[in-house]
Amino acid sequence: MKLATLSLLFGSAAAFAPSKVSQSTTALHETQGDLKELAAKLNPAIKFFDPLGLSDANFWGKSKEETIGFIREAEVKHGRIAMFAFVGYLANANGITFPWSMQLDGTPFPQGLSPPEAWDAISDSGKLQIFLFVGFLEFWREIASDTHYMKGGKIGYFPAFDSKYIPGGALDLYDPFGFNKNRSEEAKAAGLVKEINNGRLAMLGIFGFLSAAKIDGSVPSLTGIIPHYDGEFMAPFTTSIFPHV
Repeated sequence: MKLATLSLLFGSAAAFAPSKVSQSTTALHETQGDLKELAAKLNPAIKFFDPLGLSDANFWGKSKEETIGFIREAEVKHGRIAMFAFVGYLANANGITFPWSMQLDGTPFPQGLSPPEAWDAISDSGKLQIFLFVGFLEFWREIASDTHYMKGGKIGYFPAFDSKYIPGGALDLYDPFGFNKNRSEEAKAAGLVKEINNGRLAMLGIFGFLSAAKIDGSVPSLTGIIPHYDGEFMAPFTTSIFPHV
């Protein structure tokens, strides 16, 4: 969680730009049979792999199709965050920061710290602003889409900000440069497969960094490369916001 949020400050995942998928293409992958078809494209060697039986589950009393829509959205979203985190970790580890101050009071970005230590150096008020911003993005995703992803909506889609509600408006985080407007449906579908695979690889990669930093020698190939971290990855604030719990 910490490095995923940290990446919003220190990283850029432009190389992993999401691919826009049409409504009809997305709706095809809402049953277990279609998941198996997609899995064969994602990894022809392993194909469909669901040891926990999540594709047979009914989350919150919803249908299997709605549950699969939720799971697919979650995977794409976590994959994107992991890509941000992976690139952000590499950027920070190499001393790459934004040219301006880290905080409004003029506090500069720390130098010589590992990525998780750099996160610890941010004030709790600054961290809270990051979490509130991410929370707003989650809220907007849920309420502003024409069709919800659990009801056949586009998996991974992020609705543009409406100028009636958001100052400035017309900001499209889903396709900010308009690269996907003239792409064929086949190209979009192929791009989604690439994005999912990149996201899965990034999730493995960032957890490799976390493991290597916390447990010395747990990732032999990273021994001596990733510095040890004595903090708590799952404690994003210096002082708990629930001190009596």
